[in-house]
Amino acid sequence: MNERENILGRIREALKVRANRPRPPGSDLELPQPPAAGARRWLPPVGDTFKQWVELFARNAADLKAEFHLVSSSEEMRQALVQLRDAEGWKRAACHSGLLPDAICPALGIPMLKTDKSYDVQILEACDVGITECDALIAQTGSVMLSSRRAGGRALSVLPPHHVVLARRDQLVPDLPTAFEMLKSDYANNFPSMISFITGPSRTGDIERSLVIGAQGPKKLTVLCV
Repeated sequence: MNERENILGRIREALKVRANRPRPPGSDLELPQPPAAGARRWLPPVGDTFKQWVELFARNAADLKAEFHLVSSSEEMRQALVQLRDAEGWKRAACHSGLLPDAICPALGIPMLKTDKSYDVQILEACDVGITECDALIAQTGSVMLSSRRAGGRALSVLPPHHVVLARRDQLVPDLPTAFEMLKSDYANNFPSMISFITGPSRTGDIERSLVIGAQGPKKLTVLCV
């Protein structure tokens, strides 16, 4: 039996099982809601304390080629951002309005594009860095969860070659189920148009199976958490 016959055979076998008829619109159909907490039995352990979550996030971020810095104050966060500016020679940055960006970004002292207002996409793409807030940091995977509402739209975290995330300690959560519960609590039935999980800098292995960093987004990801 060749591969074509094998595929067609599986399709014929699947068609023997009758599917339930869909209910008409307006009927009282309650879809089962799998509890997020039940997923934890299959997910890697994350520990029980904030210290363990910080260590796990830092370890996962390092494995993903991302930088993570836990700072003790807003002033230390400003200093860390200025050090990045000097080390990489930033000439122009982009950010959005928010509690942390408004308090931290002015310290850079360079031209700043704000994505809250109308802007030229080409100018955003020419910025050296895009600075955003986030919805959560997920220790289990080393991921940054952000939405279009908390990250200044869809493009700010994607177009500049360096993405810097400004986060608070209370946004560091242990695992994915907690992150999904946070989304549900924050947005209820009014979800943002975009929710993204950023796990390290952009990368692809499609080209001759060679890992390429920054092919489809930022080449560098830095997370500053205060």
